Amino acid sequence: MQMSRLVLLLTLFFGSGACALVYQVLWLRLLSLVFGVTVYAASTVLAAFMAGLALGSLAATRAARRLPPLVAFGLAEILIGVSALATPLGLDAATLAYDALHRAAPDSLGLLTVARLVCSMVVLLVPTTLMGMTLPLLSASALVRGSSFGARVGALYAVNTAGAVVGAVTTGFVFIGALGMSRTFVLAAVVNLAIGALALLLARDVAEAEPAVTPAPTPATPSSAAYRAVWFVVGLSGFASLALEIVWFRVLLQFLPATTYAFTTMLGTVLAGIAAGGGLGARLLRRDRDWLQRLAWLQLGTGLAALVSLIFLGWSYAAGWRTSGDIQACVAAIFPAACLMGVAFPVALRIAADDAGRTAEPAVVSRRVGRLYAVNVAGAIAGSLAGGFLALPLLGSRAALIAMAGLYLAGAALLVGVHAARNRLLVPLAAGALLFVYAASEVPDPFRVAHARRYGSEQQEIWRQEGVQTAVSVHASLFRRTLYLDGLHQANDTPDMVRLHRIIGHLPMVLHPNPRRALVIGLGGGATPGAVSRHPGVDVQVVELSESVRQAAALFSHVNYGLLAAPHVRIRIDDGRNFLRYATGRYDVVTADIIQPIHAGAGNLYSVEYFELVRHALADGGLVLQWIGHRPESQYKLIMRTFIEVFPHATLWFDGQLMVGALAPLRVAHGLVEGKRADATLRQALNEVGLTGPEVLRSWYTAGPDEMRRFVGSGPLLTDDRPLVEYHRSLPAGDPPVDVTGVRGDPDEVFDPS
Repeated sequence: MQMSRLVLLLTLFFGSGACALVYQVLWLRLLSLVFGVTVYAASTVLAAFMAGLALGSLAATRAARRLPPLVAFGLAEILIGVSALATPLGLDAATLAYDALHRAAPDSLGLLTVARLVCSMVVLLVPTTLMGMTLPLLSASALVRGSSFGARVGALYAVNTAGAVVGAVTTGFVFIGALGMSRTFVLAAVVNLAIGALALLLARDVAEAEPAVTPAPTPATPSSAAYRAVWFVVGLSGFASLALEIVWFRVLLQFLPATTYAFTTMLGTVLAGIAAGGGLGARLLRRDRDWLQRLAWLQLGTGLAALVSLIFLGWSYAAGWRTSGDIQACVAAIFPAACLMGVAFPVALRIAADDAGRTAEPAVVSRRVGRLYAVNVAGAIAGSLAGGFLALPLLGSRAALIAMAGLYLAGAALLVGVHAARNRLLVPLAAGALLFVYAASEVPDPFRVAHARRYGSEQQEIWRQEGVQTAVSVHASLFRRTLYLDGLHQANDTPDMVRLHRIIGHLPMVLHPNPRRALVIGLGGGATPGAVSRHPGVDVQVVELSESVRQAAALFSHVNYGLLAAPHVRIRIDDGRNFLRYATGRYDVVTADIIQPIHAGAGNLYSVEYFELVRHALADGGLVLQWIGHRPESQYKLIMRTFIEVFPHATLWFDGQLMVGALAPLRVAHGLVEGKRADATLRQALNEVGLTGPEVLRSWYTAGPDEMRRFVGSGPLLTDDRPLVEYHRSLPAGDPPVDVTGVRGDPDEVFDPS
């Protein structure tokens, strides 16, 4: 009977972990719609989430003093479901305060970062604090306390993390695409309510006041110095693990496409490794061992595994192995070290709290477990900030990974130093340190390894910067220069590529009779805003997410007309959607660089809500150009259907690759092109893309709004709630490429007769 109750408890905690990661994924996406997808915004949201967990782990002791642990856990789960379901409403209220502050101080990064943190805390504080209480509360239950305390807490940790794997993977791969965000919130809340109800029923059958098992003889108690060292190492490993996770993600983006599925796989692999390690730790902790020594070797092994895994990934990838797949690459790079991390935390908990866990005092157990968990989470918060804002920009991926792995070596050395038999352990520690130094010297440059296989070795890297937001590099060969963002091709200076980017800038500027203010979302190599800047009398505002991209654009001055030095061009480092949300002026033309909608976060720039922000930013008579490209038919129709929903007077151009939206039916006046070409500078720029006269512009016209509506038919739209193209695996499999040959309109509907 006792064992069946424990199995039920583990099952409930599995579901709790699944719901927690469902919420985390949803919250990060929901808050990005307000704060943007910059690293600064994402990091503050993550810090708020983890701060709530830390507060909850500390608050669990007070709850355990007032209520039986299982009752407190059941009530916490019910309140998690209710409060999490209310977070979208809470975000609406917090957004009002953030909007006011943003408009008052739009250029104060420090003030806005604090505002994001405060708003995120307000929205997430209640549910995340409740989540942080759950492990300490269950650790204090009579089903867990007793002679098997260490093994049972390890089992709790493992199943909760395994649930987190399921929650993260199903949300990223299934729920958002199939159900949408709002329905996924409801689903997770219902599961939380069910978990809470079952926990309350289980609590009726568990006598919490009695000892679960007669205490067994305890092993030798570590010294006070060892206790302090364990607590320090727990915080240090929390710091290193989150910083290492950020480095892993940056490294793997050189090998994998930056889709939401790749990020979900990375997160799932981290959690799966920790869950597997937690399960292994639960089995190991059934025996009495010298756990302080074991924890030291786990720290050393984690650091070595982080290095050796990257060596193996680089070698196998260069050799042509299938480590180019999402799962294979993530498992090769992440899983071994993550697994050892998962073993280490239950072992540390055994050392720091085992004596309390063998008592019948729930409050004592919850306090010890809660504090240790809080120390680990506090370290993780610091590591997530230091990894992204300091380690990567200052050290680069390779050196940052070695440095974070070195923290585990330092943790091992500290534990050996406080061990009673440290003299006996110094020799294996020294051997491990030498092996670490050798492995560190063999760690490859992931950029060079990945680029050589993905793109060939004929291009040489001439510039690279691993910025806070993204890793940017420029490669050159005898015949071309190419810009890469996080390992993905972004732009090059070949004639065809430059022409397409310039047409994206020129077309709306030519169609507008007298543009004075233009906004370009995305800089890339600068060919698009460079083309816009050639039109006389126009002020150009460019919004680019990454400062590193702005610096790289200087290497493409030969195709962007020296854009960075132009006095009438301003470049703002910001999230494009965030900029539009707070734009105070109006623009005659809004256009954007080529942004692939299947990339992670790009769905925010293809939704109904985004296009409504663009429409609001247009001046009277303004035009917006949206690149759509030639992509699978279902994706193409989704984007076009969404665009014409917001811009019902849209027209299609350039063989169906470009859409132009307007607030009124578009008419191209007779003599408009000739008038534009009267300016010598602009005439030369138009000649370079082949726009030598009105007949060329007329040939670029593809279809009008009626033909576009008939082509796409009725169906779903892209919304913030269901970003179907970004989550494209929810669309029909085997979707054929779009065929726009039948989408043809009469140019006379747009062009005035000559």
